Amino acid sequence: MGKEKPIVISIAIKEVLHILKDPRSLVILFLMPILQLVMFGYALKMEIQEVRIGVIDYSHSPLSRELVDSFRGSEFFRLFFFEGEERDINDLFRKRKAHAVMIIPGNFAKDLTRESLVDIQFIIDAADPNAATMIRNYVNQVIMNFNENRNDMIPIPFEIRGTLLYNPDRKSTYFFVPGIVALLLVMISALLTSITITREKETGTMEQILVSPVRPHEIIIGKVLPYILLAFLIGIIILLIGIFLFQVPFEGSVMLLLFLSTLYIITALSLGLMISTIAPTQQVAMMLALIVTLLPTFLLSGFIFPISSMPKLLQYLTYLIPAKYYLFIIRGIILKGSTFMQLFLPTLYLSIMSTVLLVISIRKFSINLER
Repeated sequence: MGKEKPIVISIAIKEVLHILKDPRSLVILFLMPILQLVMFGYALKMEIQEVRIGVIDYSHSPLSRELVDSFRGSEFFRLFFFEGEERDINDLFRKRKAHAVMIIPGNFAKDLTRESLVDIQFIIDAADPNAATMIRNYVNQVIMNFNENRNDMIPIPFEIRGTLLYNPDRKSTYFFVPGIVALLLVMISALLTSITITREKETGTMEQILVSPVRPHEIIIGKVLPYILLAFLIGIIILLIGIFLFQVPFEGSVMLLLFLSTLYIITALSLGLMISTIAPTQQVAMMLALIVTLLPTFLLSGFIFPISSMPKLLQYLTYLIPAKYYLFIIRGIILKGSTFMQLFLPTLYLSIMSTVLLVISIRKFSINLER
């Protein structure tokens, strides 16, 4: 053990010098995740910022104007009166001039004063089904408020009030920013180490390693150490930007998040190392790292699409995605204040995954040395 430590440190120092000799790449490494976080953070929003509703008012009464005004009081709706016929509604949707059309019947005011139920027709463009569902929910909420504000409404025998925990404002940014952190960490970390062994092959320094009395695990550990620190710094920067720029609340333990983020970084670095041992060139290694990290994390980790709604085969594949477990961790700590025991299972899975990837990397590197 006494001889192993200086060798590992020497290899780590050599890797640090490689990093410092290319300051432009270092700047890109820090700048790229920051730009991606800002772009993703502003672009990935599930809330509808503006709903354009065309109004066909056959009633032309004070009550119909009151209904229209109740929609104008919402920040989401932009109403305009449509003077065309009902058969021209499809043209509104095809030209994307409206997301929905509200048709108020001519007997609206008369029936509303006599009866408790009056039919109002809403036609919603459902080309985007998720947007259509949200528009319908927004419309229902406005209609409920309109009914509650009317004095002649028949009182209901009970009232249902829901309580929203962890994200009462229902901001999708709170959900997506931790996911973006997980995506960027795994992508950058895997990219960092995916070129380490292949760089030695291309620069011709692999021959020096072959004739030196250095063990495979010493080389692997020495190469991983500098990148753990580098990825850790990048992770802290993008996490701070996510919290302060997008105002994501932080409810849990900072130290717990840093500790488990380090475990996630080690897993991603180990994945990059494994790619580095099998890739013949740096370009191939970088392409493999992007393919293995970007799309699976984006599609199969629960970053955007819920895993429970995926086909069974894809649900089984998600067990191989490190970001799946880290998303449980980072969202749990940031949004819910989860403790270590509550996050024990995803932590255990990440620990097993990082150990397996490191062992495979060392074994593959040992085989390459013997050849």
